[in-house]
Amino acid sequence: MHPILAIDHGEARIGLAATDEFGIAAFPVETIQQATTEPLERLAEIIAQRKTKTLLLGLPLKSDGREGDAAKKIRAFGKELRETFPDLPLHYHDESFTTVTASAKLRQAGKKAKNQKDIIDQAAALEILQNFLGW
Repeated sequence: MHPILAIDHGEARIGLAATDEFGIAAFPVETIQQATTEPLERLAEIIAQRKTKTLLLGLPLKSDGREGDAAKKIRAFGKELRETFPDLPLHYHDESFTTVTASAKLRQAGKKAKNQKDIIDQAAALEILQNFLGW
């Protein structure tokens, strides 16, 4: 199943995190700015560079576990991923509270909230990945 590329898809930015080739470490990779970068093209480059074997897409669930409008948008993006990368398995994982958790960890590491913008999406993707792996 390794290496895995985790994707935290937002309106403006897409945060990425990945495991190493052995699946024993996970780390932030990049934030794709959707206004200036075509996401699927950039993802194709990253997938090739990292020799990704599995895609993991954060799915926003409501507090009762149901899917709402935000989840529909993510599932639509997931459909695009499946069409673009048909050979890669795609898994969805609940992303509830990952941004909040990532922000808290960044604050603990000394990053003020106003300085988190560039890395918060990567940190959230890392949370999704670690939660998926049970770390």
